Parts: sequence; structure tokens; C-alpha cells
Amino acid sequence: MIKRFYLTGYMTSGKSTIGPILANVLGWDFYDLDQVIEIELSKSVVEIFEDEGEDFFRDYENKTLIKLSGLDNVIISLGGGTISNRNNFDVIKKNGKLIYLKVSPDVIYKRIKNKIDRPLFRDLVLAENSENAFLDKINNHMQDRLRYYEKADITIDTDATRIGVTVDILAKQIKRMINADS
Repeated sequence: MIKRFYLTGYMTSGKSTIGPILANVLGWDFYDLDQVIEIELSKSVVEIFEDEGEDFFRDYENKTLIKLSGLDNVIISLGGGTISNRNNFDVIKKNGKLIYLKVSPDVIYKRIKNKIDRPLFRDLVLAENSENAFLDKINNHMQDRLRYYEKADITIDTDATRIGVTVDILAKQIKRMINADS
């Protein structure tokens, strides 16, 4: 029986917003992978990237993902880059079902253009770069991750869909998948 669903998508796709609401509707627990790491290391993701480097973060992320994948009846929100690590992808596909919250580059740009708490875009925000510089970087990252996103068990576009509607659609699809699997 399916006992875990993982939310993936590019940053600002709604994983951390939709995840806890969806878990509540299902009567399940919710874990935000980045928040679990931040609590365990007593640092923000930005600080971890700055102090320890991306390699350290990705290694710790993998260990934390494996630990969370041992829990039942959970919705796990993945970090934006979690899916692009092959080991992480294998853990996810072996232990549950993947939900891709799809968002367009234009919407991502509008949501991150003034935020310095996003490690991958902090330099562009601080340098007040153009929209084209942001969109180029977003498109390059999305292309790298697309092959993983496309293997999701459920895909839903979050560009113009209200949060409540998205949660309702996902809850129905999850319940159908669980019923079909039991």
C-alpha cells in the first residue's frame, strides 16, 4: 500500500504551502525536507550553502530523505534541487509516489525577483539583474531537472490554480491511487 507522497517542483511552485494543507486533508503528517535539515543543523539553507557548501548540503539532504522515507502516511515536500540527485530520485521512486507541482518560468521570476533567501538566485537579486538573466538561469535549471519532473506519478500546473483547488484535486488523485493499490 502507498504510504508516502513526495512533492517536487521548482522553487516557489507551492510545495511548502500545499504540502501541509494536503497532509491535513488526508489526516497524514507533513515534513518539509529543507525545514527538517534547518532544524537539525540549526542553520538556514542559505547559511548551510555558504558555510558548508552545496556538496555537504546535498549529502545531508540525501541522508535526511532516506530517514523520512521510513515513515508512513506522510507528505514530504522536497527541496527544489532534491530531485536532480539520482540517489534521491531512486529513494523517492522506491518508497512512494512523486507529485510534480508545475510552474512556468515567468511565474517563478515574479515570485523570486526580490527574495534574497534563495541561494541559487541570491547573486542575481543582489546585483539587481535583468528579468532575462533570471529567466535564463531558471530555464537552465528547469531543463536539468525536467527529465526527473516528467517521471512524476501526478503532475499538476500551479500557475493559475488556487491553492484550495490544487489541494482538492491532489487529495482525490491520492485517494484513488491508494484505493487502487489496496
